[in-house]
Amino acid sequence: MFLLLVLTLLQGSALGSVLSESKRHVRHNKHPVAAVQLQRPATSTLTLSITVTITVALAKSDKNRSPLTEASSGTPYDHYFSSFDPLTSTASVVTTAVPSGTAQILVSEKRPGTGFVPSSLETAGHVTRQPTLRSSISQPTTLLSTPLTESIILANPTAATEMFSHDIFAEPIATELPPSSITRRKDHPAPRLGIESTGPISTNKFYANFFLGNQNCPSYLFPYAVAWAQGKGASASWGISISHVEERQRVFGQVSPATGAAQYYINPVGIQSVCISAKELGPNTTLTSDLLTDFSARINLRPTAQAPPAIQFPFVQGSAFVSAIFNGSTPLIQTGVFYKTVTRSTKDAKSGVTKYKLHLEDGATWLLYAHHTRGDPLDLQVINNGLAQSKGPFHGVIQVAKDSRNAEALYDRACGTYPVGVELCGNVKDTTGSYTFKFKKAGMLMTTLAMFALPHHKSSFDNETRARMTNVTLQTTTKGIATAVVADSWTMIETDLPLNMGFVPWSPKAGSVSTLSSTVKAFIHNITLQELSQNMILQTNQNSMYFSGKALAKFATIVIAAHDVLGDTPLAQAGLDQLKIAFSRFSENKQQYPLVYESAWGGVVSSATYVTGNSGADFGNTYYNDHHFHYGYFVYCAAVIGHLDPSWVPVNKAFVNTLVRDFANPSSRDKLFPVWRAFDWYHGHSWAHGLFETLDGKDQESSSEDSMASYAIKMWGTVVGDRNMAARGNLMLAVQARSFRDYYLYYDNNTVQPPNFIGNKVAGILFENKIDHTTYFGMNIEYIQGIHMLPLLPHTPMTRAPDFVAEEWNTYFSSGRADTVVGGWKGILFGNYATIDPRGAYAFFSTPEFDPSWLDGGASLTWYLCYSAGESTPILTLTYTLANISFPALGGL
Repeated sequence: MFLLLVLTLLQGSALGSVLSESKRHVRHNKHPVAAVQLQRPATSTLTLSITVTITVALAKSDKNRSPLTEASSGTPYDHYFSSFDPLTSTASVVTTAVPSGTAQILVSEKRPGTGFVPSSLETAGHVTRQPTLRSSISQPTTLLSTPLTESIILANPTAATEMFSHDIFAEPIATELPPSSITRRKDHPAPRLGIESTGPISTNKFYANFFLGNQNCPSYLFPYAVAWAQGKGASASWGISISHVEERQRVFGQVSPATGAAQYYINPVGIQSVCISAKELGPNTTLTSDLLTDFSARINLRPTAQAPPAIQFPFVQGSAFVSAIFNGSTPLIQTGVFYKTVTRSTKDAKSGVTKYKLHLEDGATWLLYAHHTRGDPLDLQVINNGLAQSKGPFHGVIQVAKDSRNAEALYDRACGTYPVGVELCGNVKDTTGSYTFKFKKAGMLMTTLAMFALPHHKSSFDNETRARMTNVTLQTTTKGIATAVVADSWTMIETDLPLNMGFVPWSPKAGSVSTLSSTVKAFIHNITLQELSQNMILQTNQNSMYFSGKALAKFATIVIAAHDVLGDTPLAQAGLDQLKIAFSRFSENKQQYPLVYESAWGGVVSSATYVTGNSGADFGNTYYNDHHFHYGYFVYCAAVIGHLDPSWVPVNKAFVNTLVRDFANPSSRDKLFPVWRAFDWYHGHSWAHGLFETLDGKDQESSSEDSMASYAIKMWGTVVGDRNMAARGNLMLAVQARSFRDYYLYYDNNTVQPPNFIGNKVAGILFENKIDHTTYFGMNIEYIQGIHMLPLLPHTPMTRAPDFVAEEWNTYFSSGRADTVVGGWKGILFGNYATIDPRGAYAFFSTPEFDPSWLDGGASLTWYLCYSAGESTPILTLTYTLANISFPALGGL
């Protein structure tokens, strides 16, 4: 038996002389988790099936523990276990005085639990169907007739862009019930497990795993991950486990020969570095949650369902400490990585705050602070390698933080106070917008909070907040290095809000472009007439809100092009009349699967799952997947209609606002919908993942549809004169342009993501715990890159800047490679290409050999041509034939 001793003490180690006769043995944790390849699902399964590879390091004395290497099904944590009961097992402990305090040293050898890595793409709730409309579109047999009367009277496009400075998040969009056409029901197929809050619940937030499934999948606070240990894992704790993963622990996928980039990277799951529990907790423990907001949640552990909480955990994104509130229960501090030493500091961190250092077998040091509000201070006794137990009940807050270079002094100053929530406020003036996190705190209120900022926060901090940054950093799972900021509020500034962006093609440098040559207009006009003559009513009548929304948006782009670019008001009016009829099917809620407002979670969902029993129906809309995608298309279409005919707005405003409120409600004063269901103001983008538990946290596939939803909000707010809504849309677009550059769209000079991953150029699917360069519907490179391109709208060059598009194009699609792509993805690629080479794109879309199958059913040739024609120079006359009707066409270089 060896005496394991590694001490990192405030005043240096003086214990060596005390234990000089003992043989020292330092074990380095190499995290021997083998890289694994994702096994791609071959079918559109909607059940959770996870294959995991687990490496468990066994101590020499653990003769009865069986190594576990494979787990093919069941609850993820069911297969990661410990063979001893930490509450009854004991180990030899040496207690000795050291210069900084009293050290309890474990005289045994344990190897740390290293967690496990899921080796397949979780598909629960994610449909593997392509997001492009691929059904055949019949060509019109007759051309659309122009009406005798016109209703087009343009709304004032500047109504929502005047200067103002009040809080753009303060006022609700509306507070009334959804329109009567949307029926109400109280049930939902996903049960509200342990939720004690009343009213609407955020379904797409970081803490959702605490009320989904078995309630034991991790939640990611950044930089820490927390999970209910539930009596499982190496710690066998009934408390909350806390982990932090270093860069060296990542597992990378296979390397692409073409780009040299790893297919994915993932962080191990299930490491239980520190667990905060209580002696009163056991097999009857119940986890409940309350105070669920857009930034925070409180998790309660009760000895039984009827008992008061033994511990309460206020979880807030970016917290420097994980804090636990005790009201008389007996603390247990456990670990699945195992203690080397537990040292109590002789000197309290501050008055009333006891301090411990936890040195673990993996070489990490965690700091523990205990602020007692009454009764005795925390006095821990080490029982064994996995358990330190309080000698009595405790009243107060226990906080833990992972030590890092230069961090201890900061934690000493910041301990004793903890965040319990965030108030979001912001304002816009001209092209500059700001948003502020005002942290709500408890505990020692005179102490300033320490919180961790992500890279996109740091690059947009105002001067005052930037001055409060420290040199303390911690690695995050997927968002680079987080930096500790000592401040009770942060303010971020965006200086390039796109106020001059409207409905026509736009670029940051040129602004809106709607002037084309008469020859080009004539060519595009003929195509516009053809496309508006298609059966709009039939094409938009889909069994999916997503596909219906895409089809409506397609025709909206054609109508806006006819009026604002081509200047043909009669033709635009004819198309607008049909678009209104098509939209009315949904505003009257007469589509194939009507919407319902369900009050269990608080939101408007498709009735598809209620009718079919399929949780993945309509991409999981009923379970709150992708609402900003689905409804964003409808909001954009409504903005176009309202822009051309303001008289349409009053009758339809409540319906459209209901959709916006569902995914982007800014105010808790709206009691029917949660605040910011989709958009995460801490992360700077949305999460599309709804009510499905997952090991890797929330995720989102399409960054471009995320920004589309923000653009739709901006334009609807502009049209209806809601200045706050328009301002929020502008600010969201600016924030997304910044965050996408760090987390989604990888320029060659990206320093946030791993160097061996940025060659992929896009994330693929961004999770909280991993990034996987793939899609849920296939591995073709046009799918993976293209899902971050569609739809092409005026905001596209803002979030997908020309320099990025050029890098991506040269990596994957240049030198004729894009020509080999088939189907609607080909049009998507060349539409994207127009951002860097509009002439080349125009030549592609105007060629007489253009195949209509190259158009996604949610895109139009009219819009692609208008988008790319702004800088095109017509040089030759061709003949373009569509539906057996020939007319002159112009190409460009």
